Amino acid sequence: MRSGSATLAGYFRKVVSNRMMAMYSSENESTSVDQKYLVDTLVDLVKINSVNPGLVDGAPGEAEIATYIAAALETLGLPAETVEIAPGRPNVYCRLKGTGGGRSLMLNAHMDTVGVEGMERPFAADIKDGKLYGRGAQDMKGSVAAMLAAVKSLQESGRPLAGDLVLTFVADEENDSLGTEHVVRHFRTDAAIVTEPSGLEICLAHKGFLTFEIETVGRAAHGGCPDEGIDANMHMGRVLGALDTLSKKLENGVRHPLVGPASLHVPLIKGGNQLFIYSSNCAMKVERRTLPGESAEEVVKEMQAIVDRLAEKDSRFQAFVRPMLGRQPFEVSESAQIVRILRNCAEMVLGRAPEFIGHSWWEDSALLAEAGIETVVYGPEGEGIHTSEEWVDIESATNLARVLATTALEYCG
Repeated sequence: MRSGSATLAGYFRKVVSNRMMAMYSSENESTSVDQKYLVDTLVDLVKINSVNPGLVDGAPGEAEIATYIAAALETLGLPAETVEIAPGRPNVYCRLKGTGGGRSLMLNAHMDTVGVEGMERPFAADIKDGKLYGRGAQDMKGSVAAMLAAVKSLQESGRPLAGDLVLTFVADEENDSLGTEHVVRHFRTDAAIVTEPSGLEICLAHKGFLTFEIETVGRAAHGGCPDEGIDANMHMGRVLGALDTLSKKLENGVRHPLVGPASLHVPLIKGGNQLFIYSSNCAMKVERRTLPGESAEEVVKEMQAIVDRLAEKDSRFQAFVRPMLGRQPFEVSESAQIVRILRNCAEMVLGRAPEFIGHSWWEDSALLAEAGIETVVYGPEGEGIHTSEEWVDIESATNLARVLATTALEYCG
């Protein structure tokens, strides 16, 4: 009985595999991804300046690119909804309504980019050796183009989905994530794929972060009056020494199998007002990268404990720890349903099983997961995120579109 069941199960797996492979055969024009459409769309997207104004004063933000995406969806015969989530900062939404009875899936990508300092041709969208260059090409306009090409493929295939497919093109991921925060307040799907660049490997985890301001308080006095002055900068030096010790402890401590150890660094520090005067205060910013399983409360206590120990040793030492911005780390099980289906579909499209990886940076996937949506990260190959030379591999963006379309068919039913 067990042997017969295994044989039957194997037969049905083979039938499903053959059906899906045939669906994406290059000979089947009705369901193949239109690479020319994808490339033309990607060129248009990269030529649009969508630098985040929260990062660069006077930058245009997402208004123009949102208009383009909404028009592209309407041209495909799909309903597009543009929602201003902050003044001049729109999201674009699209729901492919299913016939009923299937699981719902969200595809997510952000429209904003970081700045273009140091780039010679940030919006040229030059193509060379199968790579498209420009700001946002990899992070993440290649994914935006792939999402549009995927739904174009689904539309042209004529294959209805049982469950809804929801597309969310969001603003402000590079700064405060206002776009995806709006998404989680207004949409609920069974699963989500965040199409951040992952080299066509499947990202199951990424780090979170917390930022702090630590201020030491001294007493201003003439440099020749040491009995009257308290040097806030010197006291901050003690804090720096303690943070350096903690940094080494984290580096040599617990390592997550996909994202490595936790970490911290001090990106900014400022103290004192003029020469020959004891500094009355010194302030620095601290960034602490957190691992899946670490809580914000634990990290706040960790920082507070440092200044408390220093204060116990010196009655003149005074310091304050102020938490600023924090984001939760992200992790999803490799046995999660969306992960298993995505991996199977990717293997059928690529001819290989994607590896499981982690990212050391933060992404909007954590917000979706925190809202109770089973989430995974999967995106194209490329290089140069946030650097002066950024590119995305065109063939990988095309494969991403194929995988997204295949996964939607399989997951939504």
